[in-house]
Amino acid sequence: MSGENVKAQHMMVELKARVNELTSARSRLNQLKAEAIGILHQIDTYYIVPKGRLKLRKIVGEADAELIYYEREDIPVPKSSSVFILRIPQPHAFKRIITKILKVKVIVDKVREIFRFEGVQIHLDKVKSLGYFIEFERITSANSEQQKDDISKIERLISELNIAPGDLVELSYSDLV
Repeated sequence: MSGENVKAQHMMVELKARVNELTSARSRLNQLKAEAIGILHQIDTYYIVPKGRLKLRKIVGEADAELIYYEREDIPVPKSSSVFILRIPQPHAFKRIITKILKVKVIVDKVREIFRFEGVQIHLDKVKSLGYFIEFERITSANSEQQKDDISKIERLISELNIAPGDLVELSYSDLV
């Protein structure tokens, strides 16, 4: 699918961890001189689909939304995922239509603070009814050597932010709510 509504189709390596609070991670990211990108209030409506995960992401204050489909393993280590993002210019009308076709699985409401460090996007998330999380994402290629390099960058950040192996999360927020 091509055109102006297609925002991205890519491979990523990613990881999520549960934390008790976000202050120490934010402080450490500032010490590392990570670039602060911004703070977004995101409302993700997940739909039941036969394969992968599908969500409509609405960012409070923005006119458009994003339809995001992704596939990845549910393992508590850095993992690769295939992601497809489509910009939705009329999200209210689209949501009415898609909700007639697909059942809503869950709605995830979160405030996400975004940083970037050495090509890795770091999300400090406060998820309604779930608590606090740190998520790492890096766009990668299908090349296994490049993926290994990108995974090692995420593993380094895990160490820098003192994240314990027991804090790593294998599932999506949609599965945890």
